[in-house]
Amino acid sequence: MSDSSPTQTPPGAAGGPTPAAEKTLDQLLAEAQVRIEEQKDARMRAMAEAENTRKRAQADVQAAHKFAVERMAEGLLPVMDSLEAALNASVSAPQALRDGLELTLKQLQAAFHKANLGEIVPAAGERFDPHQHQAMAAVEAAGAAPNSIVSVMLKGYRLHDRILRPALVTVAKALENGGGNPISDSNLNTN
Repeated sequence: MSDSSPTQTPPGAAGGPTPAAEKTLDQLLAEAQVRIEEQKDARMRAMAEAENTRKRAQADVQAAHKFAVERMAEGLLPVMDSLEAALNASVSAPQALRDGLELTLKQLQAAFHKANLGEIVPAAGERFDPHQHQAMAAVEAAGAAPNSIVSVMLKGYRLHDRILRPALVTVAKALENGGGNPISDSNLNTN
């Protein structure tokens, strides 16, 4: 006897997922969507944190620019006080006035030293350095090597390694005609 009843195929065997498999796929999809939302949230938080950090850094830079001279200003306040006191005092002795000015200068030098502000004072005979000196004139100087400093007109200043103002100097130039007459033969008028 042949069984003519149709054969039953198990659920999902005809190509469709089983109810248990459908549930698993739905769970996986839901978990993936939750992870996506968590990652979106984490991304948004990271972007917000980066923006806050950028804004804090920008505010710190602005504050640094605004108050960069605070230490220097604190060092200059005693100098200002001394100068004002000297102007308000009725000093009849020039020596007392000079002593007060010397004290004020020492206060100013101490404030400069504290702020790492140093002087550039080249010595006569020192080689001219265009990075630290500015030549205001070139003069013939007997006994001085060409491009050496003859005199300092105004001392310079540097802040740490940065030149604020170069020293203004007079520089020796080579003597014309081997040290003889500074007038060259081409300047002589022979008619």
